[in-house]
Amino acid sequence: MRVKPELGRGVLHPDVAGTRFRLDRYPPSGALAPFLDFYWVVEWDLRGRPPHEQKILPHPNVNLAFEASGPAVFGVDRKLFVRQIGGCGRVLGVRFSPGGFRPFWNAPVSRLTDRTVPAAEVLGAGVAAAHEAVMEAADDAAMVARAEEFLGAARPNRDPAAESAAGIVAQINADPALLRVDQLAAMTGLSARRLQRLFAEYVGVGPKWVMRRARLHDAAQRADQGADVAWAELAADLGYADQSHLTREFTAMIGVPPARYAHA
Repeated sequence: MRVKPELGRGVLHPDVAGTRFRLDRYPPSGALAPFLDFYWVVEWDLRGRPPHEQKILPHPNVNLAFEASGPAVFGVDRKLFVRQIGGCGRVLGVRFSPGGFRPFWNAPVSRLTDRTVPAAEVLGAGVAAAHEAVMEAADDAAMVARAEEFLGAARPNRDPAAESAAGIVAQINADPALLRVDQLAAMTGLSARRLQRLFAEYVGVGPKWVMRRARLHDAAQRADQGADVAWAELAADLGYADQSHLTREFTAMIGVPPARYAHA
């Protein structure tokens, strides 16, 4: 039976993942809280064991990662994110809130969608020194502190539009009934066109994508909880027209039908 997932939404098969690596999250300082969701640290030691391939159902967030290969900015990935780890290593990541990266970059976030870019191209040459300091840090707290210093020095002015985008995404994640852009427009008081422009500029993907991905997160999380799932009922709860619609979307993204995923 699967264990209750503790690695967070999006980490697929968390019972297996938890035996291969450690994942911890840390909150940002108050000054950076309007821009960041959290810092995350992944650490693994697989020496003498086979490499591990981890699949992650993506979120509508830009991430900055400090790792051995160098610092990089990861735009929103619309496909399943797959990473293989082996040997031993440690990575510090910064997950920006939806819209929160836009004030640092001052360009449409949609330009980063489905792309991984060397951090210096986006955040300037100073990120190299921050990367060195992070990778030399003795523990998680020191890694986070070095990243905080870098981002704090680069901190832009708060952007009401960025915070509005983050708030709308939070509402989408919290309300399984939100499935259509017209519903979101009625709830926010913004026209569908304004929502599309806001999301392209600040989030990097459209509101429809965010809604559909949130519901797939819900379905995967239910599958990972270990109990038998009444898929037809869950499809209805998540606003799908029927179970086959959920099955098609789940299979297209994750590669197997939800019932097979639940028993893998």
